[in-house]
Amino acid sequence: MVKKILVSQPKPSSDKSPYFDIERKYGVEIVFRPFIKVESLTPREFRAQKIDILEHTAVIFTSRHAIDHFFGLCKEMRLTIPEDMKYFCITETVALYIQKYVQYRKRKVFFGNTGKINDLLPTMVKHKSERYFIPTSDVHNDEIEQLMESKKLQFTQGVMYRTVSNDFTPDEPFDYDMLIFFSPSGITALMKNFPDFAQKDIAIATFGVHTAKAAKDAGLTVQLEAPTPKYASITAALADYIKEVNGEG
Repeated sequence: MVKKILVSQPKPSSDKSPYFDIERKYGVEIVFRPFIKVESLTPREFRAQKIDILEHTAVIFTSRHAIDHFFGLCKEMRLTIPEDMKYFCITETVALYIQKYVQYRKRKVFFGNTGKINDLLPTMVKHKSERYFIPTSDVHNDEIEQLMESKKLQFTQGVMYRTVSNDFTPDEPFDYDMLIFFSPSGITALMKNFPDFAQKDIAIATFGVHTAKAAKDAGLTVQLEAPTPKYASITAALADYIKEVNGEG
């Protein structure tokens, strides 16, 4: 029987989220509680990388996290970003988010359409003379670096933020019938918070093949995986799972 579910993501901003439909339809309680959080490096930690941001003429943003931590850290370090700095963003959504920090119309902003760095590469090649800065997380792959090198573009990659465990407090209840994870980092954080975690009757759901592998590698039994040919989303899979185990039509 599933009555209380932990979704390891922030609470959706829209009331139209399928999670709320599931709560109403099946009478379950869904708690949104991320297992991980993203935090900025300190100015001292960033300076240890010996990177001068003002030597660069363009910034590549792959996420809104990157934008938040780039501008936040620059402010802490009292760096004034030049008016003519160019911004290359992985999607239009990320590009529009820059408005939170600078006046969009006064800047030169470029973005891709597919959400993949390959799609942005031809635009960057057209601006071959730029010196690019790429703010990244402490955990990242080398895809962008390899693509930039393949086109002989000038760039520097610098870590500006990191993913850490969003620890549970001793008095925080952990009485869930089901846990839903979206990244291997979430599984790592679970094990960090509860070193003696015993799954027992708790159902585990995962989104993405890497998350499912991390869960199984940690010795967990995964009851529900998405996406699959049948379920494109975790919410579609969850609704059917609750219906089945709770015996509801």
